[in-house]
Amino acid sequence: MKKIIAVALGALLLSGCTVRVADLTVASTKNYNLNGGHFYKGNRVIAEDSYPVIIFPTGIPNVKTAADRAIEKDKCAVGLTDVVVTQLNHAFLFGKIGLRVEGNLIIDRSLPGCENAS
Repeated sequence: MKKIIAVALGALLLSGCTVRVADLTVASTKNYNLNGGHFYKGNRVIAEDSYPVIIFPTGIPNVKTAADRAIEKDKCAVGLTDVVVTQLNHAFLFGKIGLRVEGNLIIDRSLPGCENAS
């Protein structure tokens, strides 16, 4: 009986879940006119905003921070397309909580220094 309780408690402590929160066609946290004609689809990027949990979470994850981190992976990017927002909860008493943003970069080749960006 003690083994079953120990295994169940261990599984509970090691378990977590990931939940898909949103699917977006286009997303940007930057003030930018998206009606221009020099936009190209860039690489797929992933970024997170996460915090450790030590009995209580040490912070509150933010979608904007995760999206900013994803967009800022390329200096010529102004937004994301085909975006998936995922909530991470891999904690019981200890672990990590957070939000993950994944999407294709929207590259603006009209920005200075971005004429040949891919």
